[in-house]
Parts: sequence; C-alpha cells; structure tokens
Amino acid sequence: MLRWHLIALLIMSLAGVGTPALADRLLMDDLRSDYRDGNMPRNGETMQQVERRFGSPEDRIPAVGDPPISRWIYGEFTVYFEHERVLHAVRRRE
Repeated sequence: MLRWHLIALLIMSLAGVGTPALADRLLMDDLRSDYRDGNMPRNGETMQQVERRFGSPEDRIPAVGDPPISRWIYGEFTVYFEHERVLHAVRRRE
C-alpha cells in the first residue's frame, strides 16, 4: 500500500501535478471590527447618512460608468457609492 502511494507521488511530481504553487501572500488586517464599531460606513448607507456621521469628505470623485460609481475620500478610508448608496468602504494605507 505504501509503495503505491510513493509511486503515485513520484508520477504526480514528474507530471507537475500536486506541486505547490508559488505566489505572494497578501496580508490583510481584520477590518470587520471597524464596521461593527461604526468606524467606517456600512454597505447600503446613503450619502447623506455617511456625511452626517463622518462629515464632509476630503475629496469627492465624480461618478463614472454604468451603473455610476463615485468615491468619497476621507483621511482613514475611501467610500465607494453606486448611485446614492454605499457599495463598499476600504481602509486607506499610506
């Protein structure tokens, strides 16, 4: 039985099957607590709700595409809107 496993491993390694892929690792912080704690806008919030909670953004990037996607840039994060609703918010890194 062990012999067949070794033979299978040898064949797979010669064929390039089962060899580990080489790739860069992307390390990301766990940002879920930022959403839970209210430190970032939540999906579905309106532009008015975001501005009420976080104030005016540093920059407003006009909408492009169809559906229209716009962005508001704050010091700590960027908010992406589809029409008037939050599509996603991401923490900015310097």
